[in-house]
Amino acid sequence: MLPRQQCDKKSKVLVFGAGNFGSCLADHLGDSSHIVYMWSRSENLVKHFNQYHRNPEVLQDHQFAESITAVGPEFPPSELVQEMDVLLFAIPTEGVRETLTALKPTLDETKLPLFIFVNKGIEIKTRALTLEIIADTCGPDIAKVATFISGPSFAKEIVKRQPTSVSVVSLSPSHAEQASQLFHQPWFRCYTGDDPIGVELAGALKNVYAIAAGMAAGLGFENNTRAMLITRGLAEMTRIGTAYGASPLTFLTLAGVGDLFLTCSSSTSRNYTVGHRLGQGEKLDHIIKTLGSVAEGVTTAKGLKAIVDELGVAAPIASGVYDVLYEGRAVEERANELLSLPPMSELDLSVEGGKPAKRLMAKLGLDG
Repeated sequence: MLPRQQCDKKSKVLVFGAGNFGSCLADHLGDSSHIVYMWSRSENLVKHFNQYHRNPEVLQDHQFAESITAVGPEFPPSELVQEMDVLLFAIPTEGVRETLTALKPTLDETKLPLFIFVNKGIEIKTRALTLEIIADTCGPDIAKVATFISGPSFAKEIVKRQPTSVSVVSLSPSHAEQASQLFHQPWFRCYTGDDPIGVELAGALKNVYAIAAGMAAGLGFENNTRAMLITRGLAEMTRIGTAYGASPLTFLTLAGVGDLFLTCSSSTSRNYTVGHRLGQGEKLDHIIKTLGSVAEGVTTAKGLKAIVDELGVAAPIASGVYDVLYEGRAVEERANELLSLPPMSELDLSVEGGKPAKRLMAKLGLDG
């Protein structure tokens, strides 16, 4: 096993969410000698975890660090929240607004913790990225220093301490550095950046393309097709992101092509699994009921369709996934339509646009 890096400062961390990723990050921080609390809505999970230091719902074979305490199912009280140095949010994007709204009254505005978000998605109703949800619920000052962690990082491999690298980004470089120092270990390497909009878009969009890759595999297509979908998916992600106002270089990072490659090439990916089962003829409702966990690409596809329509950019693969999920189109029929498109330019980035990012920056008071 790789040697542990000693931390100069031991932090108190409250993790919102006890699913796969929240649990594995809680374990990573606890094993790095930080004091960790993990909040869950499940009373059974809280009791079981505190008695056995095992999660009865996910990663059941893993023995978690003794420095982790599960809390809940009641929402964490002000007394606990105000003791924390770090608040880590590992909940689905659709639950972020509700959680932050409940959290806001518990905060001490004179001594705010570091806010870190690891969810990947677009809020369906509003089409908002998490950065905007933070601004709406907690205010622009917290949004401007919020930090986002994203990259190719399966939970089951993190708890095995297999080498993993992630992007750690914020509009505030000093806060990105704080989060990087908190997480960095030889087996969990952190690389900082300053484009949270691009990282959020990449993290959300790659789930949609993972569904497409799964569909192709379910239809019986093999490696050439997967490589095609990953490369053309990256082109679409970059085109959408650039039109939105993100840096095109962000899509070449761990949070971009790194996460896209992992999610599109692993049969254990939830989004890939959804696509694979669709490609084999199963109905979406049955897949969702029996999947056992959340595949955020399913909901993201709906928010992405609205964004693509607003931006007026070409995204044929993402549009095809949307048509299968929400318009009742058959996977094979929609795939044949995509393959029948005329030849086109391989590199076609939007050189204009950026209006959504400009609106968001104005909301944060950073339009200057």
